[in-house]
Amino acid sequence: MFLNKKLKSVLLAVSCIILVAAGCTQRQTKNGTEQDTATSGTIRISVDETYQPLIEAEIKVFQSLYPKTKIIAEYKPEAECFKDLFNDSARMIIVTRDLKPDEKEYFKKEKIRPQSMQLATDAVALIVNNANPDSILTMDQVREIMTGKAPKPWQVVFDNQNSSTVRFIQDSINKGAPLPASTMAAKTNPEVIDYVTKNKNAIGVIGVNWISDTSDPKVIDFNTKVTTVKLRADGFSDFVKPYQFYIGMKSYPLTRGMFYVLKEPYQGLGAGFATFLGGQEGQLLIGRYKLYPARLNIVFREATLK
Repeated sequence: MFLNKKLKSVLLAVSCIILVAAGCTQRQTKNGTEQDTATSGTIRISVDETYQPLIEAEIKVFQSLYPKTKIIAEYKPEAECFKDLFNDSARMIIVTRDLKPDEKEYFKKEKIRPQSMQLATDAVALIVNNANPDSILTMDQVREIMTGKAPKPWQVVFDNQNSSTVRFIQDSINKGAPLPASTMAAKTNPEVIDYVTKNKNAIGVIGVNWISDTSDPKVIDFNTKVTTVKLRADGFSDFVKPYQFYIGMKSYPLTRGMFYVLKEPYQGLGAGFATFLGGQEGQLLIGRYKLYPARLNIVFREATLK
């Protein structure tokens, strides 16, 4: 006998209440210690250092909403984040790519089912000294710079030799060709910006959220120190900066994904934070840091400015 629609709705509501209650209840492990839940406990995560300003803000908001939580984030090169995931040093990582097929196969053999999801479309920004006249480049010129074939001497600067920006340029721009011998790696994104401010021929490669125009004082300060390069994508006519609209429309050429990968054997704090990042509050914060949110339905409308 089929249940009528009203009874189905009641049962569905009761089920949702039970799930919420289960998620908020403290669980005990076999040794008697408290196990984290979606809204309580402590978790360590590893984050690609290009996302540090954004994730610091996300954690601050999440912990204010759920004061019984503590998320300890370590910001490091992307390669180190994946090492942490595989050696169980971090249950959750936030990086610029999803798991590769061989990585998924490894977890499958270990009978582990990691979860992953794209949270945003990110952009890699190129920055130059404010006194450098070459702040408008075609992609052909970018390829010449990144392979050491440009007629003008450039000093390419990354945040770290194992960073996601190095991998992105090597894979997406150089297509396997080596970077120039003069390429250098600073230790952090702020150090890349600092180096560019002191060297007229330097071109820095960083994540766009480090130079986004937000209320973060240190980010605004970076904007006054360097010039963000305008780029023209192949097949396009306009030179554009990595603004949200151009990132979303892919008319800015240096775009990539932002993903979380979660390896959690139960619905714990990692799942709770992941849900927050993919929900409206987390996505709006992603938008504030000028990445293009992947989980929001964004509609662009033409407007006339007076």
